[in-house]
Amino acid sequence: MPIYEYRCLDCGDEFEVIQGVSARPLRKCRKCGGRLEKLISRTSFVLKGGGWYADGYSRSGSTGSSSGGSRPSSGGSSGGSKASGGDASSD
Repeated sequence: MPIYEYRCLDCGDEFEVIQGVSARPLRKCRKCGGRLEKLISRTSFVLKGGGWYADGYSRSGSTGSSSGGSRPSSGGSSGGSKASGGDASSD
């Protein structure tokens, strides 16, 4: 259940209340009986990291990329052999 913050317009008391989303907002201050206003506050969580898309879906894509990445490497090394073989024959 979410935590809501209230402030009394008469005495200035601020407090937090755990209420259901569909619960009616409080109207009377618990100390003086004055009118309350519901405050808007920051969220209590922060989203960090790569997220579900980067962690889940892109791994299957990067597996294909890594196998694709190994092909040019092997092709590059075989191309390097040809180039070094060509250098040896020109000497």
